[in-house]
Amino acid sequence: MGESLRTRAFRWGFNFWPCYRGTGGRVTFISRDWREIRVRLPLSWRTRNYVGTLFGGSIYGAVDPFYMIMLMKNLGPGYVVWDKAATVRFRRPGRTALQAVFRLEAEELAEIERLVTEFPKVDRAYTVDLVDRNGAVHATVEKVLHVSRRASESPQDGSPSGTLANQNHHLTR
Repeated sequence: MGESLRTRAFRWGFNFWPCYRGTGGRVTFISRDWREIRVRLPLSWRTRNYVGTLFGGSIYGAVDPFYMIMLMKNLGPGYVVWDKAATVRFRRPGRTALQAVFRLEAEELAEIERLVTEFPKVDRAYTVDLVDRNGAVHATVEKVLHVSRRASESPQDGSPSGTLANQNHHLTR
């Protein structure tokens, strides 16, 4: 599945977003259904560490937000998705550009929706490899994400809930 105008615009915006731009990574593709994203991390003066290989912070930063964003886009506004934990396993020094491909299967989305109906919150683990052009794995990143149903904005009686002013009405002047 290809990119849409909307996902292409999001990709361009993401690549200019200062906190992502600083990682040195570049988003190269976002599928129209937000179930595949590709990232490229070049070896450059901005991503090179003291010994001349890819900086570990750039490796992690280049792949950090994508599974969370993919889940948010696919599950919709009725769900809360947060990063909970991450682990990076460095397998070999990055001496060339690395690529990462994130994929989210329809079965995984259905499983999350099923689990969240049974349990108030669910943790899911996702793994992505950063590989060179020959397919050799240089780093593996595992992300653990929290998923839950968004609390209702209004209870049955129609009065607003969840705001600081309503929870702490005695603090209001």
